Amino acid sequence: MQQTLVNQVKQFGQTNQHALVIGDVMLDRYLIGEVNRISPEAPVPVVLLKQQNERAGGAANVAANLALLGINTCILGCIGQDTEGQSLVQLMQTNGIDVQGMVTSAHRPTIAKTRILGGHQQMMRLDQEDSGVFNLEETNQILSAFQQAMTKLPAIVVLSDYAKGLLSPTICQSIIQACRQANIPVLVDPKGVDYTKYHGATALTPNKKETAEACHTQVNDAQLIEKAQQLKTSLGLKFLAVTRSEEGITLLDDTSHHLQATAQQVFDVSGAGDTVIATLAAGLMHCLSPLESLQLANIAAGVVVGQVGTVPITKHALIHALEDQRSNEQAHKICDLPELMEKVSLWKQANQNIVFTNGCFDLLHAGHVTYLEAAKKRGDKLILGLNTDRSVSALKGPTRPVVNENDRARVLAALESVDAVILFDEDTPLKLINAIQPHIIAKGSDYTADQVVGGNEVLSWGGEIALIDLVAGRSTSNMIKKMNS
Repeated sequence: MQQTLVNQVKQFGQTNQHALVIGDVMLDRYLIGEVNRISPEAPVPVVLLKQQNERAGGAANVAANLALLGINTCILGCIGQDTEGQSLVQLMQTNGIDVQGMVTSAHRPTIAKTRILGGHQQMMRLDQEDSGVFNLEETNQILSAFQQAMTKLPAIVVLSDYAKGLLSPTICQSIIQACRQANIPVLVDPKGVDYTKYHGATALTPNKKETAEACHTQVNDAQLIEKAQQLKTSLGLKFLAVTRSEEGITLLDDTSHHLQATAQQVFDVSGAGDTVIATLAAGLMHCLSPLESLQLANIAAGVVVGQVGTVPITKHALIHALEDQRSNEQAHKICDLPELMEKVSLWKQANQNIVFTNGCFDLLHAGHVTYLEAAKKRGDKLILGLNTDRSVSALKGPTRPVVNENDRARVLAALESVDAVILFDEDTPLKLINAIQPHIIAKGSDYTADQVVGGNEVLSWGGEIALIDLVAGRSTSNMIKKMNS
């Protein structure tokens, strides 16, 4: 799965389609310094300024995430007639975002947030904004800019609502209805407690607190996910994705799927929601399912929270994180019996058919790989019982194995067809088979059904025996003879 996702991300931006982001844009300023003393004028820390920078925030950060993932991105937002607005537009252009949809208001300033940090600790935040309802002139400006943006037929529209006035019920419904008529998906990062203005959107990505508020319940309500499912239905959504910080992401579509958080360390969660919805949009644009897209989004969020400030994900960083996770997942395929039984329990609860096979797999070759791929196709999950070095020697003689058990296990775990590897020291894997109770036991076609260890047991609980054709002329023994000749 991870390699498939890596290949998909590499294709981001390889088409002419583009995304349209609409919402509350803002300028994020960071004043970073060191704190060594308390002011003599008041009981407050003195921050010795070392550096300062500015970044695109709010809806502009959503657009930056998309653009840096390689997606052609247009943005529609509102700025004031001020230097902050000029700086924000310049930042977006630097990130490769099309800013033709930006409108300028004479009635409100550009939203700006100035954060003062002492090391990694935020000491204070200064906000400049007017979050009042947009007047008729501003509303007409936004709707006119949207109509113009729709002539270019975006592949997806993202509404990034920070409750700063732009995404009013009138504007939200105008956008959603126009997109529905054009068959364009609309993703929404919502705010507030009344989600009726988002009715008819494709999906929402609220965090856990926002979900609880919209469901008129408590964050720790045991029925929160069930109530969120009801919310999804009432709003006519195709799916709802609840971001849950260190708990990961829960996808609600026809059923529910939970993705564990991937962050190794967390410095700053600001902007993580922007990264989630942007990566989700990028995945959907490239024909990934909501679940696959959220797997990407979950990993992307784990990357950005490990950095200080609002930092968008990049295509390179996402690919790197996917490859790291793939390597970790391969190592985690190697299990002891308690770990394996936990996996087996989860797979069976999900009604997945488990295939079991076993062998020495010394000097892995094309015949082994082809056999394992064929065995995996007989079910959903393939467990490989691997003989220990002692048991290989007992079967094959004192000169075998050529490759030690740990190395054999690690190489086999790297195969996409293999879902779990477990070493067994007995002469046969019968004890292991009885513990797992697989649905299918696979063996090479050089065996007959009555010769397969554990075959009778598998048949007794309603399973089956699969005899897999072998690749002619491929064997470890032949390889060893060739090397010694």
